[in-house]
Amino acid sequence: MTEEYVFSTISAEDCKEIVNIFNYYIEHSYAAYPEQTVGEDFCSMLMAQCTQYPSVSVKTHCGKIVGFGLLHAHNPMPAFSRTAEITYFIRPDMTGKGIGSQMLAYLETGAKKRKISVILATISSKNTGSIRFHQKNGFVECGRFRNVGEKKNVLFDTIWMQKEI
Repeated sequence: MTEEYVFSTISAEDCKEIVNIFNYYIEHSYAAYPEQTVGEDFCSMLMAQCTQYPSVSVKTHCGKIVGFGLLHAHNPMPAFSRTAEITYFIRPDMTGKGIGSQMLAYLETGAKKRKISVILATISSKNTGSIRFHQKNGFVECGRFRNVGEKKNVLFDTIWMQKEI
């Protein structure tokens, strides 16, 4: 039997756990780009980025956050109003359980209500799991910037993927 989760808009009460999840990926992967951990002001910045866009906090029925995601502007110019970028992270012990696909569906539903028809993802070339996830969920690679990122003295590409919804 699979556990069901509660999906809701990110709130200020979620910030501590969101920051903890994000900091895990800072310290242990190339999925999050900063080299140093972030504080709760990072969550405030995320919330400000997505005020006009859908966001999601995924919780167990006990209220423990297992993941978060959001859409934000790709470009502030009106010509790009139908396009958004996606960001999402799941607690490492909760990956592979379908939560990411459910979060994506939740964000896509919110995007369609706001007349967004294209979602972009920028992914580190070192994050092969995310690349596979996006391919499995209908994203296609549409660009690559070679050796533009550096973390822990390791260069990486950024891969742009897109999905039309």
